[in-house]
Amino acid sequence: MQDCIFCKIIARDTPSEFIKESDNFIVVKDIQPQAPIHFLIISKKHIESISHLGEADQHLIGQMLYQAKLLAAEHGLAERGYKVVINCGQDGGQVVPHLHFHFLGGKKMAGLV
Repeated sequence: MQDCIFCKIIARDTPSEFIKESDNFIVVKDIQPQAPIHFLIISKKHIESISHLGEADQHLIGQMLYQAKLLAAEHGLAERGYKVVINCGQDGGQVVPHLHFHFLGGKKMAGLV
């Protein structure tokens, strides 16, 4: 997807601060953090949103969620708590139409859900 900012980050055509990388996803720092720790876990496969997942994508989603658990442990958040957010569609707050999870922590989270 030529116009997708996340595809450009994955291809390293757009700079970003990489935290982790696997065969199926990357983890980068969010450029507009909403918490002291705010990472994006981004699928390398261009999938528009969670609504566009196929049955074959179940393993990918599991890997991405497991990575959130590992990030929590690495950043001392496992006991304190953290938030994983998946926005879906315009009304759900999704800004970039490419599947990604927000990993947030380092402060008490309030607000929606």
